[in-house]
Amino acid sequence: MTAEIIISSVIMLISTAPIIIIGIVQYRSKEPVGFWSGKEPPQKEQITDVKAYNRKHGLMWMLLGTGLILCFLCGLPFGGDIAGYLCMIEVIGGILGMIAYHEKLDRMYRKKEGGK
Repeated sequence: MTAEIIISSVIMLISTAPIIIIGIVQYRSKEPVGFWSGKEPPQKEQITDVKAYNRKHGLMWMLLGTGLILCFLCGLPFGGDIAGYLCMIEVIGGILGMIAYHEKLDRMYRKKEGGK
């Protein structure tokens, strides 16, 4: 194992650990979780099933972190550049997918306001 692979593996683990930890914290949370930085999460009264809402948000984050690790590991046999490109694709696609999924979860679990 070369020093490049060891260093990049350590960096990958340090980088993905917070993403997976966010997922675990959201999965176990009793209060509704947020998705956007700086935007307040919904109130308990605004969500029909807080447990399901939080679990799905948490799984979404855990899958992003796990996907990053898998892309990195799949790319390593082809070289560090390929591993990096796969991770970039995962990040861009993952974030776009997470935005779409968050919007879907909001439509599924947010209570309708007044007749709107």
